[in-house]
Amino acid sequence: MTVKQSLPGPEDITRVTLPNGIVILARPNFNSPSVVVNGYFGAGSLFEAPELAGLSNFTAAALLRGTQQRTFQQIYEALESAGASLGFSSGVHTTSFGGRALVEDLDLLLGLIRESVQGPVFPSEHIERLRTQFLTHLAIRAQNTGEMASQAFDEIIFAGHPYSRPEDGTVESVQAIQRQDILNFHNCFYGPKGCVIAIVGGVEPQKAVEKAQAYLGDWTNPDQPDALSLPPITPLEKTVRRQVTLPGKSQSDVIIGTIGPHRASPDYVAASVGNNILGQFGMYGRIGRNVREKAGLAYYAFSHMNGGIGPGVWFAGAGVDPANVNKAIDLIQIEFKRFSEELVADEELADTQDNFIGRLPLGLESNGGVAGGLCYLERHRLGLDYYYRYAGMVRRITKEDVLETARRYLDTSRMAIGIAGS
Repeated sequence: MTVKQSLPGPEDITRVTLPNGIVILARPNFNSPSVVVNGYFGAGSLFEAPELAGLSNFTAAALLRGTQQRTFQQIYEALESAGASLGFSSGVHTTSFGGRALVEDLDLLLGLIRESVQGPVFPSEHIERLRTQFLTHLAIRAQNTGEMASQAFDEIIFAGHPYSRPEDGTVESVQAIQRQDILNFHNCFYGPKGCVIAIVGGVEPQKAVEKAQAYLGDWTNPDQPDALSLPPITPLEKTVRRQVTLPGKSQSDVIIGTIGPHRASPDYVAASVGNNILGQFGMYGRIGRNVREKAGLAYYAFSHMNGGIGPGVWFAGAGVDPANVNKAIDLIQIEFKRFSEELVADEELADTQDNFIGRLPLGLESNGGVAGGLCYLERHRLGLDYYYRYAGMVRRITKEDVLETARRYLDTSRMAIGIAGS
């Protein structure tokens, strides 16, 4: 069997749009006795009021705490007795769900998803338990140098933009959220618009579609708004640095970088390939090799590039001795500058291309990996043949493409620097 044939593609992916707009994606795997259901719909933190930051996250976490049909204990026992799992989580643009069960328990998963999104009751006692959990998490986060450096970076790079707000909120906003706010958020923003469901495992695709339609085909919400348009991001005119002081910490974390391409950008694949060379491949690429191994300035050092529906970020991160913060920042900027001025070596590019192409099938080995991959294709409108085209796209990236993309984004005179530590 060729790699192309083993990858998900139009030959074995069934895609159906239900009358209410839900997109169903199904792919069979009859070597597996289990089935995975992943999906999302258009209710994320973009729809929150700033003073209620974390509301989307709160709502998603409360869905399985009780429905009109079952109590929290009954939901837990139903999943536990079947050896199944189900969870919800919220992001910026969407609320996602994911579950796994034996094929014969697919009805259990779909039934619980239906109950949770259409008829949650949000018991007051569970709301307060969740609030306590969230506040504990926020207290722990406030002492985490990596988390606080990342938050400072986001507040600089996305100043005045919804992306600057933490998805899990703040102590003040979580304390302010009331049960009625959760009910209002659910009633307004939960619905079939933008909903995608991927079903992968030992079930016939047509049967999977029929079951999904039986459970969710009647889901409607005339009040559910369309996806929000993102406001523009104002680029930095100079480098901005922010320090978060956390007394008593033996390590400082540094995040330094800039805005990166969004997923639909023509630059995205070249930037991804370039970033792998810069700070990912092997022992964290050039940045890991030069900042950590050669100079000994960091406990770890890497670069990261992501992009979604909106603009992403392209940054380097490092954990360093507080005495070495400035030295590490200077050396990272030198690596950024070199990367945006010089062609990468032939061997670096070839190794990274091999790495990209070789790891794709590994990420799609499991039902869960495929279900996540199908949702990814649909979310970014990449086409069902994307994984067939992937190797060719990566191979076509040249050294000149990598250099031009780095020049376009990695301007060391206009970067955000977030630092947290003592």
